[in-house]
Amino acid sequence: MNAGTSQRIRRLAIIGCGLMGGSVALALKRAEYVDEVVGYSRNPATRELALARGVIDRAAPDLVQTVQGADVVILATPVGALAPTMTAIAPHLASGAVITDVGSTKSDVVRHAQVHLGEHIHRFVPAHPIAGKEHAGVEHADADLYENRKVILTTLPQNTLGAIATVESMWRICGADVVTMSPQDHDTVFAAVSHLPHLLAFSYINSLADQPQIDLFLALAGPGFRDFTRIAGANPDMWRDVFGSNRTAIRSQLKHFKHALQQFETALEAGDSATLEAFVQRSRDLRAPWRLNATIPNRDDLTQQ
Repeated sequence: MNAGTSQRIRRLAIIGCGLMGGSVALALKRAEYVDEVVGYSRNPATRELALARGVIDRAAPDLVQTVQGADVVILATPVGALAPTMTAIAPHLASGAVITDVGSTKSDVVRHAQVHLGEHIHRFVPAHPIAGKEHAGVEHADADLYENRKVILTTLPQNTLGAIATVESMWRICGADVVTMSPQDHDTVFAAVSHLPHLLAFSYINSLADQPQIDLFLALAGPGFRDFTRIAGANPDMWRDVFGSNRTAIRSQLKHFKHALQQFETALEAGDSATLEAFVQRSRDLRAPWRLNATIPNRDDLTQQ
């Protein structure tokens, strides 16, 4: 393959053989879109498990051997590990290699790439697949993970058309609907609909943990608790990095949340049942028509909020 085209991938390198990277590999292998998958994870046991499960075809012992000769490189590590990973691989990338990632923040990733990828920045196409599972790890990798899910590309002005086409084609082969937006708009949107909800779930569980009745609370919890707290079981390393990377946009969303919470608390203290009902009704009306993978409206004011 001549990287930068939308032809099949001769050699795919995956750095981070977990749920996200492993699921890409399985989807592309099932579609017979890739000839060889080389994988690397810091934990040798993870590499061996990925190899045993057929997620990768060859386990590399280090970053250098992972990317050598690769047409496409997927960075599937936590976002906090991307800068040192980029620094380590940049001198060893093939001249035409296309690089992408799966991180859930984008502005910081773009800044890291501008600094650490050097001449390869033209072929780095940032991506964020809107998919996942409650449990991480290569043992949960699934070829269907990206089927009918959105993948956000935050393309760079320097990107070659061929590099963009390569990454778009790869995700479409995985069954995804590809959407393009700026890194800034991406981080604003996902602070609101992903990062803040996770923060609230983590905070809620911690608020229970600080109370002596925690065991009784959990014993009597029902479906509402299950649904609200599902995402509280997410990967700590990943979310530590996300919160640190996108803290400005998350803090902005926290202000909106605190305002809404204060309105509710004021009505609760006053025994204002009409306001409480209206508060719940407004939430219900906004949530009821929502569907996963809804059509994206045209918006040009996201970064001004």
